[in-house]
Amino acid sequence: MEQDAELRALVNSRDVSAVLATRARIVLWHGEGRRRKDIAELAGVSLPTVDRWVRRHAEHGLAGLDDRDRAAPRVQVPPRVRARVVALTRTSPPVETGLSHWSTRGLAGYLKRVEGICVSWSYVARVWREEGLAPHRHATFKLSKDPAFAEKVSDVVGLYLDPPGGAVVLSIDEKTQIQALDRTQPLLPLDFGVTEKRTHDYVRHGVTNLFAALDVGTGQVVGECRPTRDGVNFLAFLKKAVKPHAGKDIHVVLDNLSTHTTPEVEAWLEENPHVRFHFTPVGSSWINQIETWFGILTRQSIRRGTFTSVNVLIKQIKDYIDTWNIDAKPFAWTATSEEILAKVRLVQTNIKKLVDNNAK
Repeated sequence: MEQDAELRALVNSRDVSAVLATRARIVLWHGEGRRRKDIAELAGVSLPTVDRWVRRHAEHGLAGLDDRDRAAPRVQVPPRVRARVVALTRTSPPVETGLSHWSTRGLAGYLKRVEGICVSWSYVARVWREEGLAPHRHATFKLSKDPAFAEKVSDVVGLYLDPPGGAVVLSIDEKTQIQALDRTQPLLPLDFGVTEKRTHDYVRHGVTNLFAALDVGTGQVVGECRPTRDGVNFLAFLKKAVKPHAGKDIHVVLDNLSTHTTPEVEAWLEENPHVRFHFTPVGSSWINQIETWFGILTRQSIRRGTFTSVNVLIKQIKDYIDTWNIDAKPFAWTATSEEILAKVRLVQTNIKKLVDNNAK
């Protein structure tokens, strides 16, 4: 009777959770002689649940109705182990592993196999998240060996950040060998819960070369596709690109390709002193803003396109340029030449350290 009173007190208490009150009711109903089936239906639980709480109460009393802490105590990983995980992640895997980069399971397995340190792959993943490490990602870099690198960077960036008053700055380059790829089967379009799908194989119908000029001040693009890229085609396009800006000083940013400095081009520049070339450093086409636009064009129009002929490809590029110019905006260039040169010096220092360490 005393236990029944305690159980009823649990059921009626406002300080008791609904789960604990339900367990107390199950025990009370069982004490009243109700059938298991009826108790399960009244409590909204399964028959095994009824049996479990009746048995737990019989064995441990009211304490048996509380949840038991079944979880094992959490093992604290020593700081030295975490430091070892971070240190290994920031180095290339040993040659004998045959790995090009670490994975969570690969690193955990190596630690256990070679150093006798037992950690789970999920622990390694957590350390990577907390430390901002992502060895599965990679990128490319290239350092220019142009002896006039600093001067050319300052010249081009100066045009972007502080262009001469009343002058026009054009960023010009060619996107060559654009392929007209036609998939062997029809494209499966986007649908609810289904991504767009295309076949991995294709038919190559030919290529074209896109000559393009970006007006750095307005974001407007002039483009023209030609079957070949040579000095003659470049000069013809250059004349087309500067024609809308007659009467103004024009500064052209371009790379060091030989077709940009043919005798014909040089002669034309002498006849048109209002047009001046500014060359990017060798191996540094990233500083030419038209390259940024080429990347956008590739992602938004070409890479996922399906072209049954070169003419179809050329038309799509032309349509894309026309659409771009409807609401064209200039790129917001913010990096100063000092910031760029400082980053380059930092990379050069890091490379020297790596070379020196590997030589030891």
